[in-house]
Amino acid sequence: MKINKQIAALVMVIAMLTGCSKFLDRPLENRAQATEIDYANTSLMYQPVSGVYRTAASGTFAKWISVTIRSVRGDEIETGNDDAGQIAIHNYQNNVTVKSYWGINDMWISIYGVVLAANSALEELDQFGQRIGSGDAANQKLHAQYEAEVRFFRALGHYWASRYWGDVPVLGIESNDPNALSNATKTSRADVLAHVMEEMDYCIANLEDARPNQAAHVGGVTKYTALMLKAKAAMDLAGNNNGSPMWDVVLDCTNQITTSGKFNLFPDYYQLWKKPGKLSNEAILEFQYSDFGNATGDIVTSGGANELWGNFFLFQGPENTYGMPISGAGWMVPSQKAVDFLTARQDTLRMRTTILRCGVNGVPGTTAVTPDGDQVSGNAGLKKYFNGKSYYPKNQMTVDRVDYYGANNNIRVFRYAEALLMNAEAKVRKGQSGDIPFNEVRVRAKLLPINGVTIQQVLDERRAELICEWWGERFNDLLRTGQAATVLPGFITGQSEFLPIPQEQEDRNSNLKN
Repeated sequence: MKINKQIAALVMVIAMLTGCSKFLDRPLENRAQATEIDYANTSLMYQPVSGVYRTAASGTFAKWISVTIRSVRGDEIETGNDDAGQIAIHNYQNNVTVKSYWGINDMWISIYGVVLAANSALEELDQFGQRIGSGDAANQKLHAQYEAEVRFFRALGHYWASRYWGDVPVLGIESNDPNALSNATKTSRADVLAHVMEEMDYCIANLEDARPNQAAHVGGVTKYTALMLKAKAAMDLAGNNNGSPMWDVVLDCTNQITTSGKFNLFPDYYQLWKKPGKLSNEAILEFQYSDFGNATGDIVTSGGANELWGNFFLFQGPENTYGMPISGAGWMVPSQKAVDFLTARQDTLRMRTTILRCGVNGVPGTTAVTPDGDQVSGNAGLKKYFNGKSYYPKNQMTVDRVDYYGANNNIRVFRYAEALLMNAEAKVRKGQSGDIPFNEVRVRAKLLPINGVTIQQVLDERRAELICEWWGERFNDLLRTGQAATVLPGFITGQSEFLPIPQEQEDRNSNLKN
């Protein structure tokens, strides 16, 4: 696949704005890219699609700084290593210092990088489409599916941008040029979410009717991934209004997922986050990585080849003085509030999975042992915990791999467990019983079922099930239910809901100013 001018320009812009070198990841298949492409050869039509998957997964949506920023806005993750920008964000400050923080700008560029990459891929797919004969129904269908896969990721970028900044630009293919972000105007958050839902209608109609691990390209987005994103956008629009028609949308979409007969919860919650749970029947969307089963050589990680230090697993690894490979930057530390919440619920399995200890209460010179037998020492920073959902045990790493990149594990994004809890919430808000989907999740966590579940019990179960994950669900749940100001110290209603648009982006485009 040729690298078109828009992608090349985007990479140059990212390099200039971040001050870091970037590169385009190889396709997962690890084949060299051609300098030219024969658009009449439909066997090559998947290549631009594959490129979008790699762009989304490697160093963009799952980039370490973006993951950290979105996570510290809730109350389950401590700030980074005394990073001033992280602390200000955690304290809901929207001052000049925060607007100028390099991490927020990098996060903006990363998210819109996927949007622009998707638009470039759609341009290339259009070139293929123009050469497909009117009687070639099979390739017409395949072309529509590939377009839907790319449009899913473009919509996901817009969805996350609206979650983090509120009113943001929507960039369609017609605006795909190197200066698109410099000229774009903002769209209201409600209209962005409505746009995402409309895009998902196209995706639902044209994606495979399969579980992602059954897809033709294993792990690809399918009809059910699109249903999930549509349901999440509708839930954000519904907020805390039980009478909103958006709850009908949430219920319809999640009913289609839960009654499809294609999904089930992975039986072992602890192993769900490890290699055995990779692309299980619970997976609705995962970002995929690999070291190709080799001790050395090529590796596809969430950090990109030039940013292995910022890899998803490495930067969340404990500052372990005991020894390699279970060692990292010590970021994304679970909060004491998260520990106390699980303790009070007697939520033992989720506690064992999510909250792993660094020594004895973080005391230097002491050692803790993980459920897989890895030894983790206390450290000088007195960090008591590290995130077990990003912990990749040594006994599951490729033999002779010594770098803690977790490359044979994926990042879980959308899970069937969340679809069940969304289904339960929609039912309860509509005056129906949500007990069956709610208790399916509880029983997997080794908790007793509850009869006649309430909205708050569903929200508490969401918090417990999704605790310390990376997409800001806890913070967003507090926002949409109007609880943020009473739960989060320093949160001011009407001021703290969204991050400020980066100063550098406002300087480049005055349309983005408030």
